[in-house]
Amino acid sequence: LGVAIMGQKFLWWGFLALMLLQGGSAYKLVCYFTNWAQYRAGLGYFIPDSIDPQLCTHLIFSFATISKNKITPEEWNDITLYHNFNDLKKRNPSLKTLLSIGGSKFGSKGFHPMVESPESRSAFISSVIPFLRNYGFDGLDIDWIYPELNEKPFFASLIHELAVAFQKEAENSRKEKLLLSAGVAAGRQIIDNSYEIKDLASDVDFINLLTFDFHGSWDNPLVTGHNSPLKKGNQDQRNSGYYNVEYAVNYWKKRGMPVEKIIMGIPMYGRSFTLSTPASNSGVGAPASGAGTPGQFTAEEGFLAYYEVCQFLEGATVKKIPEQLVSYAVKGNQWVGFDDVESVKTKVQYLKKLGLGGAMIWAIDLDDHTGKFCKQGAFPLLQAIKTTLNSGKTV
Repeated sequence: LGVAIMGQKFLWWGFLALMLLQGGSAYKLVCYFTNWAQYRAGLGYFIPDSIDPQLCTHLIFSFATISKNKITPEEWNDITLYHNFNDLKKRNPSLKTLLSIGGSKFGSKGFHPMVESPESRSAFISSVIPFLRNYGFDGLDIDWIYPELNEKPFFASLIHELAVAFQKEAENSRKEKLLLSAGVAAGRQIIDNSYEIKDLASDVDFINLLTFDFHGSWDNPLVTGHNSPLKKGNQDQRNSGYYNVEYAVNYWKKRGMPVEKIIMGIPMYGRSFTLSTPASNSGVGAPASGAGTPGQFTAEEGFLAYYEVCQFLEGATVKKIPEQLVSYAVKGNQWVGFDDVESVKTKVQYLKKLGLGGAMIWAIDLDDHTGKFCKQGAFPLLQAIKTTLNSGKTV
């Protein structure tokens, strides 16, 4: 037996050496899918069958919920969607799927009372493992937005106990270990309050760093700002200097998260504002009176899917924010900061230079999945991310 195990080890090291010789480890491309995209009308409609299974390495189904300390489906037809989602692996056997719990509407309150005692956490974890296995998921993503300072130990315990249970289940079942990831904050103050980073680093397979929503109609004072700038802006003073992708990534790195476990978030949407004085002031940092007008399909104030951004761009003025390597567009009293093919390529080149584990997108259903709006083919942002991630590699 010892010889067999040694032989396996040598095989593994040989494979690893080959991977490294062929241009380093493969990057992850983690794509969130939202189970409410099915309610969008017309060309906005999106279900698991709308997904091209060759584009992402990992697909995350958002969101499941918690009821009576057990994992539970959220939507009336989730079970059907789970099957269709995991059937995508038949067309791409190397694809991994995870189920996410949490999200901004679920907030912190959704994790209570489950997280408050070892017994209730154990009941939850005991429900999670068979649930994932029965429906064919390869792992769990905890998207707790965001643990308060007094919840920091609860979050740490939940993640650690899940990690231990997943490891034990893999040993007992001889199955591949269930993956564990966490969707985590990019804002410095929240990072300090919410996470024991070194503990988290040893428990999770990777983190999905939510490097977007840096600015939006919640800002006070309410002025325009880009949703996901790569770098600090010329007007960023004091704390607002933290509100960019570069700062967030480096802060997680500095605090002890291994770079290969950091999956950098790239949004498939923009954040919009209604300008107070569009005639005289429509740049970055211009005063705003509120959120921007909802998009035709996503119907949420202050938010436009990339395909809705393309609709907006007809007749709009587009300007670059040179130092932040992103763009915004103005039309009448509407202002939207967004990512495009050029900015997502720049972001991917940046994460490759740092040796990060890969890119994450929120969300696959917000890209121009039909190709009818932006005239750049289907899934143009995702295609650009994938192509740039894989360029210069021979694997």
